[in-house]
Amino acid sequence: MKHVAILQSSYIPWKGYFDIINSVDEFVLYDDVQYTHRDWRNRNRIKTASGLLWLTIPVTVKKHCHDKICDVKVANKSWANKQWKTVSMNYARAPYFKPLKNRFQALYTRCSEETCLSRINYLFLKEICRMLDIHTRISWSMDYEIEGERSERLLHLCLLLNADVYLSGPAAKEYLDVKLFEENGVRVRWMSYDGYPEYSQLHGGPFIHHVSILDLIFNTGPDNARKHMLSFSNMQSPDNHKSKV
Repeated sequence: MKHVAILQSSYIPWKGYFDIINSVDEFVLYDDVQYTHRDWRNRNRIKTASGLLWLTIPVTVKKHCHDKICDVKVANKSWANKQWKTVSMNYARAPYFKPLKNRFQALYTRCSEETCLSRINYLFLKEICRMLDIHTRISWSMDYEIEGERSERLLHLCLLLNADVYLSGPAAKEYLDVKLFEENGVRVRWMSYDGYPEYSQLHGGPFIHHVSILDLIFNTGPDNARKHMLSFSNMQSPDNHKSKV
């Protein structure tokens, strides 16, 4: 059985995003849809001594425009150097920052040359997947000719990919036409983020799950990070995770 997930790209997203990637056989970046302001497309959070801090890529989208995510451009190149300094300052004391420092610094340097937000998100996703030993195929919705609106578009993409199971984030329960999928032979399964274990997190205070995966990787290391992700701990469950293809 082929499991597929379809989500907009996000900037260095939290561990739940990577859990979805690791739970399917093909993960589609759904970036030929409208860019949304004050969302996860160009920003994410890290934990600091002063509380949560947003890491934001400045983009040139106007407030009331209808640009697609894949068409959004970065406003300037200086964001990468400034942001890497912020990450370094806040995670310098993390146990695994030093051994991963050069790898992430090189990634930020590479992304500083990119002008497309989708491309930057993709580069971070691919590199972090390599760190976590995630081998899921990542493709783009732009590579397919999709028809219909909202649920119809997602279903059409699943059919083009020969998907047997569509794994969706829980937020889509508000609009996804599950019956339409079932009528066309595609089973819908909902991702659950319940049960994440805590780990030793810098800067004290209450533990916070909903931060960039950078927090997990720098605090635990890539190998131990997998032990704190649901898809790795439950890979043997045929109902909850992807099949071998």
